[in-house]
Amino acid sequence: MNDYCVQDLILAGVKWEITDVPCALRAKWGATSTASIPQSQTAQNGVHIGARASVVPPIAPSCTVTQDAADSMARRPVDVDGMLRMIGELNHPLRAAATGTVFPNIAKNPNGLVIVTDVPGAEDDATGKILSGPSGELLDKMLAAIGMSRDNVSIVPIVFWRTPGGRTPTTDELSLARPFVTRLIEMLSPRAILTLGATPALEIANVKLSTGHGKLVQTENATPVMPIYHPNYLLLKPSAKRDVWTALQELQNLLKN
Repeated sequence: MNDYCVQDLILAGVKWEITDVPCALRAKWGATSTASIPQSQTAQNGVHIGARASVVPPIAPSCTVTQDAADSMARRPVDVDGMLRMIGELNHPLRAAATGTVFPNIAKNPNGLVIVTDVPGAEDDATGKILSGPSGELLDKMLAAIGMSRDNVSIVPIVFWRTPGGRTPTTDELSLARPFVTRLIEMLSPRAILTLGATPALEIANVKLSTGHGKLVQTENATPVMPIYHPNYLLLKPSAKRDVWTALQELQNLLKN
């Protein structure tokens, strides 16, 4: 398999933690490599130093908040500041494994556009700022090309914590965060929504990005939504920028009217 195919799977959310130590041995010895485990134990468990790495699916912590509780919490705030405080207090199952909460970027001078992006990346988790690092730099250039910036657009992640290994969120993890995403979007009253990546396209626009990229759809309350590729995908496949540029121009014209 070509490297770019593997990266496509990663960007689509098929992510795994790579380790050369089975979960059972890591739990017992607290090790991340076979070097710190007695050879008698590795032999007993069929682990050979220098062997190919095994793929181990990450395990999310157990849920600590019910769906009913999340729905109720999301209805309490009466303004954006209150909603951000409530997000910070939400005992979501992803919170225990993340470095911290990655809060939305709220526009200082809103122009009517809200961006809903995919799961926070490693840089986002480390800085607490959504769309950090190279992907954030590319987004800033994309926004500048249509006369916008983070000062006048709001950016909301589909979940507010990085998933273990950066994997795709489970249905339950998405459902517990969704009331806060939905209510925050309602508070921001966007004229249009731009989604970045496959998961937000499906969650917000109810479309598959593979077939719905660059095609305007409408939410239940008639807000137009434009699904496009995540900047990480564009860093991998610069040729896709042409399609994104066409979609951004259409979005720009929509907001001008």
